[in-house]
Formats: sequence, C-alpha cells, structure tokens
Amino acid sequence: MARAFLVVMDSVGIGGAPDAGRFFNGTVPDTGANTVAHIAQACMAGRAEQGRSGPLHVPNLAGLGLGAAVRLASGEAAPGLGVTPTGRWGAATEISAGKDTPTGHWELAGVPVPWNWHHFPVTTPAFPETLSQRVASAAGTDGLLGNCHAPGTAIIERLGAEHMQSGWPICYTSADSVFQIAAHEQTFGLDRLLDLCRAIAPTLHAMKVGRVIARPFVGDADSGFIRTTNRRDFAIPPPSPVLTNWVQDAGGDVHAIGKIGDIFSMQGIDDLRKGDDAQLMKHLSDLVDQAGDNSLTFANFVEFDSRFGHRRDISGYAAALEWFDAQIGPLLGRLRKGDIMVLTADHGNDPSWTGTDHTRERVPVLVAGRGAGSIGNVGFCDVGASIAHHLGVASQGPGRSFF
Repeated sequence: MARAFLVVMDSVGIGGAPDAGRFFNGTVPDTGANTVAHIAQACMAGRAEQGRSGPLHVPNLAGLGLGAAVRLASGEAAPGLGVTPTGRWGAATEISAGKDTPTGHWELAGVPVPWNWHHFPVTTPAFPETLSQRVASAAGTDGLLGNCHAPGTAIIERLGAEHMQSGWPICYTSADSVFQIAAHEQTFGLDRLLDLCRAIAPTLHAMKVGRVIARPFVGDADSGFIRTTNRRDFAIPPPSPVLTNWVQDAGGDVHAIGKIGDIFSMQGIDDLRKGDDAQLMKHLSDLVDQAGDNSLTFANFVEFDSRFGHRRDISGYAAALEWFDAQIGPLLGRLRKGDIMVLTADHGNDPSWTGTDHTRERVPVLVAGRGAGSIGNVGFCDVGASIAHHLGVASQGPGRSFF
C-alpha cells in the first residue's frame, strides 16, 4: 500500500525563476538569486567557515539530484553536489504572484493563489490609523508599539522593555503580506496574545493580508529577549480544496508537522506535531515508522529560512543543510515499498543576497521511492498532483502528475 511524505525545506531555492526580475529586495531585483548554488560556491571558496568548514557536504540530497536540479533550474554549478543522481529530480516553477510561505505551500498543494496579497508600505507608521485603533481596542490598550517594518529579533530588543512597562503590543510587518504581534509570554500573557491575533485576523484577512502572526517572547532588559517556539500563524484559508483535503476526503490520514497546520488553517489535517527543527525531525522519523497506508505526512522545516536566510548567514545556512542531510539519510533508508518522499521548497532566501527578504527562485523536487531520472522543469502544482496520483487520489487542481 502507498504512503507519501512531502517535506518542504523552507526557502531552499535553486535560482532560475523566469520572473525573478519582477520581485525585489529593496530596489534590487531578485534576478540571479540562487540559494543553494551560492551557498555551495561560498563553502567551496572558504567563505562559510563559522561553525563548519570546507565544501558543502550533503551527500543524501546530492544523491537524490539536488546538484542536477540546480543546474537544470539555473545553469549554475553547485560545487560538491555533482554526483550522478540515484533518485528522481527536477525543478519547479511557481506561477502565483508571491514569494512567501502560504503562496508557495498552497501552490505545492495544488492551488495557485488567485489574488494579489496586500503589503504594508515601508513607512512609519506602516498601518492605517483605523487598523491601529482596532488592534489597540482588541488588546485593551491605549495604543501599540512598533507600527513599522522591522526584523522580529531586532524589534523586541528595541521595544521589549517598553512593552513590558506599558503593556502595549509590539506590531510590525515585513516584505511579506503579514501583520505580526510580539508580546511577552509572562507580562502580557501567551493566551492573551493568541486571543488578540485570533480576534483581529478576520479584519486583516479581509484586506488580503495573508497572515496574522503571534510572536511570543521571554526574557528581560538585563538578560535580553528571546522568541519562543509558541509562534502561531492565523492564515487566510486556501480558496479551494488542496492536497490535504483530497487525501482526507478519500479516506487517508493526513499528518502535519511544523507550520503546516497554520499555513492551511488545519484544513484537511488530522493531527499536528510542532516544535523546533530537531523536534520536527523526530516527529517525521516517528511517522516514517508509524503512519498508516494511504496516508500523507506533510512537513515544513522552517529554520533554514527563519534563522539563516533572513539574517543572511551563509555559514549557518550551510550548517543547517548539512544537519538536515545527515538526519534525512536514515529516514530515506527506512521507507517501505510503496512509499515516496518528496523533498522540495516553497521559495528562496539566498543568504548571499542583498536585503533580508525572500528571493524569487525555482525550487528542487527530489523524489525517493520512484526510481531514478529527471522529471524536468515542472510546476509547483504538479507536486500536489503527483502525490495524489501516487496515493490513488483524484487531483482537483490544475497540476499534472510527473509520475
């Protein structure tokens, strides 16, 4: 009997997006961005030596075809990844007008985004006064802090002490279509933060803001502030049934790992397992052993993106890829007959690039369990359609199976 494991390596792009020139980091277009190739090139050149050393070492991903996928997508070489693939490999191109997490995941699951997301202007204040008043009212405060574009770690460092004194929530945004609220888990309260985000989410969703994100943190001004793993995303639900719904409606169990529950508003999901990436890998390992026939396990590993891509940390990103590769290898060896594991990404986040935003790129599609060879250039939607085909489930989106 068949099982499927869809694993999203958040932001592990491979360059070559044909429309990269329409997407920007500040005033610089994403043309030429290539997350994997530029990391591999930096490692080979000795420019990624903090906490690791030498050429990028990802033998399991390279064996599945990561280096070949980079060359297919962009024509660039990824030094150290030039082995002959033993898996199925290709590159996927996105058609939705976004380079963010929900857009990429929805399209991978079979449904392109049919609208343009709302993005807040890079001004201070960033939010319209009516929205700020609505948020403050829902929070039970006289105002809010932030009201600007900012990196999440920097804004809690700057405003954390004032937040603890005033009780006002810290509200900020980024180049993504997001409204983020940071608050201290003890002085403001985690449940209160989640209730606030839940209360204002319909207002933001009506504006076509993709996500309201709760960003809880702990600490104090003397010891410093740190974000916790209790982040929660309140996302717009997909506009039509996606892969998770298709599988669940056909009677298969759907297991979500990491951000997947938030991204899909728990649509078509039977159970959710969360934690940091090390805990998520343990959850994935458990499900490789325990998931039933005809099931889908859908996982997102976010720390490539959140810890290293946005912070433009090449060494950290390279080390994360090497850690992931070492962990995923034994899982590939434990797949059963009839299983597939598809490793892919939702967008790029080239740590060698200017700015701090995602980069518009093609993504790898690496498949274990369906032999070897190229699947060529495919669409994001084809990933969902192919998994549905493998599980014997009808695909309801525009994608075509590459099996």
